[in-house]
Amino acid sequence: MAIFDRAIVRLLPAVPRPVVQRLSERYIAGPELKDARETVRRLNGEGKLATIDVLGEEITTEEEAAAIVRAYLDVFADIERCGLDSGVSVKLTGLGLKLGYELCRANLTTVVRDAASRGNFVRIDMEDSSTTDDTLRIYRELREDGHENVGVVLQAMLRRTLADIAALAELKPSVRLCKGIYVEPPELAYQEFEAVRASYVRALDALLDAGCYVGIATHDEWLLSEARRLVAERELRREDYEFQMLLGVQPRRGDALVAEGHQLRVYVPFGRHWYAYSLRRLQENPRIAGYIASDTVGRMLGRNGA
Repeated sequence: MAIFDRAIVRLLPAVPRPVVQRLSERYIAGPELKDARETVRRLNGEGKLATIDVLGEEITTEEEAAAIVRAYLDVFADIERCGLDSGVSVKLTGLGLKLGYELCRANLTTVVRDAASRGNFVRIDMEDSSTTDDTLRIYRELREDGHENVGVVLQAMLRRTLADIAALAELKPSVRLCKGIYVEPPELAYQEFEAVRASYVRALDALLDAGCYVGIATHDEWLLSEARRLVAERELRREDYEFQMLLGVQPRRGDALVAEGHQLRVYVPFGRHWYAYSLRRLQENPRIAGYIASDTVGRMLGRNGA
């Protein structure tokens, strides 16, 4: 399967742009804010929450970062005007992290303050391991400055995650816990599938023990079962946690979680950087390329509804 996945990745640059768009449209709301708005409106109608992500990362100029800040301010205004149930997710490299820590912090503070003024929430996404220290530092500094409407993401595949949970426990952070998609060296990250699963359960257990609000972000059926077990053992209320899934991935499983009485939040990316985003995500982790190729073939053969 790994050989198949890598073969798909090598072919991606040769795939015509319209074909890539057709393959990715299930997973991206569209290029414009109105596309995200209508997607979130539909999800809300299905009893689901949302988090909107403005595509654009690894920017190279301060002007690009400022444009992404303005895009997020537009998102908050639109959410408020339309009465949508959605927060946002931000990538720090999109706000200028690689250009300068203070620039990024200032940009993020602008976004967080605007969100707070509208009663909304900002999730700081986690990128590759080169950004982990700065991401956790900026999160802690924002919390110390009194910003309560901000959360962070932790990746179970990183070996450091349990230590990071212990270091953050005093803040009782709101955490999205995911496996992680970035290709990392063995000394930094678990490589084996079962090892990542085991780390996820340990991290979730530690977060719940610390009294954190957790967005349980996974499509792994075994992890979903383990998460429901841990939630039930602690007799948590529905509002004490949530499950999270990606737009277009296993929608029927998401429907089932909602039917069981769980909160479900769906990650909704949008923006004109969809092409670069699609290629980058696939090239960063060949397994995702293989998954999407297999999923697309399955839908063509009528196995719809994963």
